[in-house]
Amino acid sequence: MNNLVIGQFIPGTAWLYRVDPRTKILVTVVYVFLLIFANTWPAYALATLFLALTLVLTGQSLGLYWRGIKPVIWLIIFTVCLQLFFTGGTPVLFQWQFLKITLPGLVNALYVVLRFVLIVLMSTALTLTTPPTAIASAIESLLKPLKVIKVPVAELALMLSIALRFVPLLMLETDKVMKAQKSRGMSLSTGSLIKRSKAVLPLLIPLFIGALQRALDLANAMEVRGFESADNRTRYRVLSFSKQDLLAVLATGLFVLLFIGLLWIN
Repeated sequence: MNNLVIGQFIPGTAWLYRVDPRTKILVTVVYVFLLIFANTWPAYALATLFLALTLVLTGQSLGLYWRGIKPVIWLIIFTVCLQLFFTGGTPVLFQWQFLKITLPGLVNALYVVLRFVLIVLMSTALTLTTPPTAIASAIESLLKPLKVIKVPVAELALMLSIALRFVPLLMLETDKVMKAQKSRGMSLSTGSLIKRSKAVLPLLIPLFIGALQRALDLANAMEVRGFESADNRTRYRVLSFSKQDLLAVLATGLFVLLFIGLLWIN
């Protein structure tokens, strides 16, 4: 399996798989929105507990989620360094020339790590338990009220569905190109930063050409089959709410109340 777990769907029969995709999307959006305002350790502890329960309900191993975190570790480290060395305040814990680490900077850096990890893991739980077509259908259903103001909801959902399907294909294509380049003696993990940056160019060109070719093939296939508009299309699988959705909404509502209460107390 590719290291980029987020965006991939893995079939399963756990409890979270039976929850309607609209409910999962709304819960994820609410969770991410609340994390933006989290500024206390009890709030992050509650968010971590809620996430842990969600991961358990997916029925997947924790090692799978760790593989999903690994690709974004460098982005997390970069953001943490910005917070750690360029946040003012007192007391100053360490200083070397223009670089200094303050207590507020250290706390903000830890908050950033937690926020990144929690958001990535919650998004991964959503995509792992929901097929891309179901995500697109759910978003189209949630955005239906925007049709009143002439927003092309069906076309947007179709574009999202195609984009989600392309993600795992591009990851597999990247893996194939990297293996092909390594078999020819190219190293992507050794040498100076400039040398490794130059080594990325032979990867980007075939990936870019391949993505364009896939897009053209898809457009031709849709045109040959007489596709004209995404409006008024019938669906084989109709979305419907169940008791699992009610339980998910109640649990999320309790989480929101407790979370807001912790922020209010602070």
